[in-house]
Amino acid sequence: MAEVLTLHPGPLPVGPIGRRGLGWWGVGTLVASEAALFGYLLFSYFYTGATAPPGWMLEPRPVLKLALPNTILLLASSVIAWYGEHGVLDRKPAQALIGFGGAFLMACLFAAVQVLEWYAKPFHMGTSSYGSLYFVTTGFHMAHVVVGIAVLGVIFIWTALDYFSPRRNLSVSAGVLYWHFVDIVWLFIFASFYISPYLGFGR
Repeated sequence: MAEVLTLHPGPLPVGPIGRRGLGWWGVGTLVASEAALFGYLLFSYFYTGATAPPGWMLEPRPVLKLALPNTILLLASSVIAWYGEHGVLDRKPAQALIGFGGAFLMACLFAAVQVLEWYAKPFHMGTSSYGSLYFVTTGFHMAHVVVGIAVLGVIFIWTALDYFSPRRNLSVSAGVLYWHFVDIVWLFIFASFYISPYLGFGR
């Protein structure tokens, strides 16, 4: 058998073709496990808030002047990352670079605004269980944002180096999938810590 292969060599495999492959399923598994982590954290928030005495919530009416625009910014970054992915699929390198570069810059801006939001809070992690839950949950999300920034930056560089094509785009699809996950998780965090108090939770 080895002699036949030597006598009649064929093209060597260079990885999975298309948007599905072992790497994509690996990122999907990572997303599922990390979603469980955030599910536990948000469950802790709602359970503790539902059983705590009045006054547990340190911010009964959270200030939205930073959080709301930052949420819109993060959602827009997900849309523009999707735009960049389709630039790769449609063989439009300029569109891909605009998409991934824009998503990278918007992600960096989101992280900077989130740090400002932390400094603007009238409480700290050790103030109470509410403070601990807020900073631990948003801190874990920030860690995922930092990873996403690195992923978007690498994808941008590889796109500029013409590493991808409509048939070779698994890394792009997996990276964009991860960034969509980061955005969706933030929507749940935003709804829990910023919107639910206005609906009467924790009072």
